[in-house]
Amino acid sequence: MRKFFTALVVIPLGLIFVVFAVANRHFVTVSFDPFNSTDPAIAVSMPLFVVIITVAILGVAAGGVATWFRQRHWRRAARHHEADARRARAEAADLRAAAAVSRADQQRLPAPSQYGFYGATGRDKQGATL
Repeated sequence: MRKFFTALVVIPLGLIFVVFAVANRHFVTVSFDPFNSTDPAIAVSMPLFVVIITVAILGVAAGGVATWFRQRHWRRAARHHEADARRARAEAADLRAAAAVSRADQQRLPAPSQYGFYGATGRDKQGATL
């Protein structure tokens, strides 16, 4: 299903790209000299579709970098929470191990005496019969 949707998007975009390239194949001069427009020191002559597609790619890359920098707070918070979770898991494992040792110690306790908790008389502290 995923490959179908990818093909559904990629094939039309490829066709649009080819039609755009054929329609805008005439050459333009891109100048990087703002002071001398008649005889620029730095100028490149290339097809118009190359200029437009290059600018679009650079725009997408610049947007991705800007988004990455704006999300640094969330990435830092995620790292902090992940460290807290690791610490909590380690502490829980230590507590489980201590509880297992404690249970093993409780199994070694001597059996209660035959008289019960309140002695041989079978009465509690208030004198009630058990």
